[in-house]
Amino acid sequence: MFCVRIVAVSVFHVIVRQSGPEFDPARPLEEQTGWDDHAAFMESLVEEGHIILGGPLPNGRVAHAFEADSEDELRAIWARDPWHESHLVLESVEPWEIRLESH
Repeated sequence: MFCVRIVAVSVFHVIVRQSGPEFDPARPLEEQTGWDDHAAFMESLVEEGHIILGGPLPNGRVAHAFEADSEDELRAIWARDPWHESHLVLESVEPWEIRLESH
């Protein structure tokens, strides 16, 4: 059985790269400068319903399924991340139509 989901906001596929000037590839994420503030920010995005899912990809990239009213809103929200441009660089934002969903 397929589930049809009608949403008032758009979903975007977001790729960020762990390549900002303060990101140290020799250290785990939890040991990067400003980790606690970044982690709290990301948790707030999950609690607010912006991040549906996310996780690391190969080559120092991270993917997220992100809900927002528009790409402009998404970019404005992302700019509030304490790691914005210092540890993480927004690589791409693309609209993503989710057609299959498990319950």
